[in-house]
Amino acid sequence: MKGSLNKLYEAIGISKQGVHKVLNRFERNQELEGQLRLIIHQIRENHPTMGMRDMYYKIQPEGIGRDAFEVFCTKEGLRSKRLKNYKRTTDSSGVVRFDNLLEGIEINRINQVWQSDITYYELGDRFYYLTFIVDAYTRRIVGHNTSKSLSTIMTTLPSLMRAVLVRKGQDLKGLILHSDGGGQYYANKFVKYTTDLGLVNSMCEYAWENGKAERVNGIIKNNYLKHRNIRTFEELVKEVDRSVKLYNEDKPHLMLGRMSPVTFEEKYINLNKQTQLKMTESLEATM
Repeated sequence: MKGSLNKLYEAIGISKQGVHKVLNRFERNQELEGQLRLIIHQIRENHPTMGMRDMYYKIQPEGIGRDAFEVFCTKEGLRSKRLKNYKRTTDSSGVVRFDNLLEGIEINRINQVWQSDITYYELGDRFYYLTFIVDAYTRRIVGHNTSKSLSTIMTTLPSLMRAVLVRKGQDLKGLILHSDGGGQYYANKFVKYTTDLGLVNSMCEYAWENGKAERVNGIIKNNYLKHRNIRTFEELVKEVDRSVKLYNEDKPHLMLGRMSPVTFEEKYINLNKQTQLKMTESLEATM
């Protein structure tokens, strides 16, 4: 097989290294388009008349020039405000998609499902990016990151690493990590990391199927950051960290019995420990 491939490379006049470079470039382009697609649709919600050129300079995407960006926007139908019933078309672009594993599932425990999303934050003459990972049961933001770039290593990967540190010592195998169709969630580096952790990847087709993550985006941006005097990227990083801490530790949540996510988690964990202790004592008493 190896010899046959080498002969093929020779026949088409390209080296094995050249083939791999082409494949890697194709993969990067697919990932980049997936990263841009959903962010541009978010931007269109708030800036329906923003020109593609202005959008390009605000996003400042890595790995794609201005003209190629405009061609991409045209291909995606983003020259004007998108229709409300827009259906994502990532399936036809050749990218990886995962099944939606949340359909029909009952979420009833911690570390069963994490939901994640990326949103943009407008500051001055450009956009920055906020990534959040939320425990769907406790509503706690377990991972987050603020970045200048949409790349996987600046968005989903550091956010997931932070979430793993928050849950250090807890069993995460089989946990469902649910997201939209953004390229950062199917990039090789990200998928390898989730696989190594024993997580199961899940994706939705519509924004409302990732509701908890979408809701957190709005809360952090509109209930916290909007009321801060943020002038620089460094200030934005600090304020996002502060807002996440306030949301997790101080904000009462109706669905959590007016407890904050952290307080709810502490009570949940303590109750489980007490239940396990009683079961152990009862078992020992019968022996």
